[in-house]
Amino acid sequence: MSGLSAIAALAIAGALVPSLAVAQAPAAYEPNPQLVAAAVKEGKVVWYSATDVKVAEGLAKAFETKYPGIKVQVERAGAERLFQRINQEYGSKIYNVDVIETSDAVHFIHFKRSGWLQPAVPSDVASFWPKEYRDADGQFAAYRAHLSVIAYNSKLIKKEEAPRSHAELLDPKWSGKLVKAHPGYSGTIMTDTQALSQAMGWSYFEKLGKQKVMQVQSSTEPPKKLAQGERPVMADGNEYNVFLLKESGVPIEPVYATDGSAMVVGNAALLKNAPHPNAARLFYHYMFTREAQQANSDVGGLRSFHREVKEKAGRMPLAQIKLLNPDPVALESQVETIKKKYEEYFGT
Repeated sequence: MSGLSAIAALAIAGALVPSLAVAQAPAAYEPNPQLVAAAVKEGKVVWYSATDVKVAEGLAKAFETKYPGIKVQVERAGAERLFQRINQEYGSKIYNVDVIETSDAVHFIHFKRSGWLQPAVPSDVASFWPKEYRDADGQFAAYRAHLSVIAYNSKLIKKEEAPRSHAELLDPKWSGKLVKAHPGYSGTIMTDTQALSQAMGWSYFEKLGKQKVMQVQSSTEPPKKLAQGERPVMADGNEYNVFLLKESGVPIEPVYATDGSAMVVGNAALLKNAPHPNAARLFYHYMFTREAQQANSDVGGLRSFHREVKEKAGRMPLAQIKLLNPDPVALESQVETIKKKYEEYFGT
């Protein structure tokens, strides 16, 4: 997974924000009988996740099968909604969540700065993760990655007629035929919007906003709207739902735009005041195992940073895709501006 630019990779690792550094990362850990017993005694882990609910619940069920007696409560919402929720809860000293995972790298810069994370380094992260995709202080790591892509319903649009770039979506022939998600809800789309505004300028979104676009919230929704035939083309949305639908027989095809597709990194972390600390630690370790990561790739359609995970045959290798590389540090200061400008062109 070498698609991110050097500056974005360093930002994810925390190297561009030295003021956030707190200490050397703790030693890597493996589950032992004592940890498992303590986790079973707690009996529960609460996971706030921005991953599609079916994919997240699949991981939760696999963990429950491996560790009987521990239930995973999946609380799925858009990344920006989860960010607001944790800020509200921790601001009020309410500690409901054990493990957090979102698709907006800015969140983890904020969580770390606020002192809300518990340093922990799963053994697989220590052994198999590139250093640029794990925090230098061990406070979070890149659990997953995916792209925000264009896609189309191949029953409604012929391959030779499908758009090949973001610029082509501005053609009047696509007016009233597009669906896209919202950066105020989705971390994937927040990241994508920043990347595209940097690459193409805000004039792109101003023109796109005039195309009578169907606006939805989560990045998981546009692929499903295509599958249902409600719109023939999606202007953005997550790649992994496109994979899952296509591989289930739905006539949907991803488009890797000639002007670039945004890479979206989903970090995960333990919360410092986790109500089920042992179950949280066990679950957090499991999330990064080869077993879980391979399932995320094969069944969930996600891209993995685990060096031993193999890409599923038939999917476009990252090396063949032009990637847009968002910068989380720059994005942090632009979030409110992005929301304001986006709503100016698309409404709320």
